[in-house]
Amino acid sequence: MKRVALLLVCAFVVTSIRTATAQQKAELPKGLRGEMIANANGVEAKVLDLVKAMPDDKFSWRPEEGVRSVSEVFLHIAGANYLFPSFVGVKMPEGMDMKKWETSTTDKAKISDAVKKSFESFRESIMNLSDADLDKTTKMFGFETTYRNVYLVALTHMHEHLGQSIAYARTNHVTPPWTAEQQEKAKKAKTGM
Repeated sequence: MKRVALLLVCAFVVTSIRTATAQQKAELPKGLRGEMIANANGVEAKVLDLVKAMPDDKFSWRPEEGVRSVSEVFLHIAGANYLFPSFVGVKMPEGMDMKKWETSTTDKAKISDAVKKSFESFRESIMNLSDADLDKTTKMFGFETTYRNVYLVALTHMHEHLGQSIAYARTNHVTPPWTAEQQEKAKKAKTGM
């Protein structure tokens, strides 16, 4: 039993730090910027796994009126990946209207593409900073803060809505793919296969 638990922990750690694209597998900068990118890569991989795993007919599902739907949560994550870097001077995509963004589509392929592009932009914005830039100050939601904190808040935001997406998936009887993979490995380890 201890061996199975250890295998599950190891599998979780590995899937938490895996990357989703060839670009993400490129060498990351040392230090905090690289750690932030690696963290975002892990969230991106899980969000994209959930986008793929959710049935098409569930993208308009919401737990109750007045709460974001499945598609709106995914687009909210993507939109925030552009919004937070804008506080450090990164330009938002041309013509992007944040007021209409989250309700712009329920199409799985378009949402997947939007998520991918937003994470690419987020990573690029970090790569374009130097370590010294992280100490610069800026205004975010009317408060003075550092560039570093802008990105830390952005990462926290990603994780918050990844958790929401996991809850939405589970409520709709969708097991997150990385959990299903871990369960299958544990099952095989337990039976010795």
